[in-house]
Amino acid sequence: MAKEEPTGLTQRRIGHYLTNAVIVGLIKGALLLPYATRVRAMGWIVQHAVGPLAGYRKRALDNLAMIRPDLPLARRQQIAQRCLNNVGRTFIENYSADDFPDRMAKNTPGGPGMAVLEKAASDGRAVVLATGHFGNYEATRAALVARGFNIGGLYRNMKNPYFNAHYVKTMEAFGGPVFPQGRKGTAGFVRHLKDGGQLVLLFDQHVFRAPTFDFLGQPAHTALSAAELALRYDAPLIPFYGIRQADGLSFETVLEAPIPPSDAETMTQALSDSLAARVNDDPEQWFWVHRRWRPQK
Repeated sequence: MAKEEPTGLTQRRIGHYLTNAVIVGLIKGALLLPYATRVRAMGWIVQHAVGPLAGYRKRALDNLAMIRPDLPLARRQQIAQRCLNNVGRTFIENYSADDFPDRMAKNTPGGPGMAVLEKAASDGRAVVLATGHFGNYEATRAALVARGFNIGGLYRNMKNPYFNAHYVKTMEAFGGPVFPQGRKGTAGFVRHLKDGGQLVLLFDQHVFRAPTFDFLGQPAHTALSAAELALRYDAPLIPFYGIRQADGLSFETVLEAPIPPSDAETMTQALSDSLAARVNDDPEQWFWVHRRWRPQK
């Protein structure tokens, strides 16, 4: 006789299912629209409906009040609103599995790190590309994949298993293998790097029990993964960004100069400093909705 699921687990499963159903409905409806219309529409929906209802607007404002108390309230509110709009645009861009990669194939990545990437690829040498939730972090990967680079992605599984299943498929649609963080994905991305592939990581999420590094003037728990992998496989560690342009639809894709190899802690702080400089220059493009600064548990 099969065991019954605990009530709490059943309720959580139902909640995940219903949440995913709403998200899938939004995605399918948006994908029926012309590309530019769908991107603008999803930006508006997240800014004016989803963001406030889900508590993302409040979280963004709380983070801004902690990091930028020097700014007038009206300016912090403006940053939070435009941040939510960018989140919405990024979300539907990354689900536009045909249109977005096609657009990014016409984009020419720049910056001093581009020549380093090209040289490493021609030499069969691994490269670790690191970025944060700024602009659209998938824009540069899509542009590079279109140019023949074998760029894998390393991702963190989401709590909602229904949503996670189709989100992983969207990352795979951009080209290049994708690997989950943790033991399951370790063998795959290690093999990928050993074979001279390139790997993309997002390093600006809170990681419990990770060491703290200064980020925008506050201590933030940050994984050492990007730096450790670069050191272990003698790979250049290149910060990169997909910077949304004023039209809201196009991007400047930039690969910065590699972080000088030293030790994992020094290199991770350099990555944080690189992202902080971008956020200070254009705060509306960073995802202030993240719980980036949390006490250690």
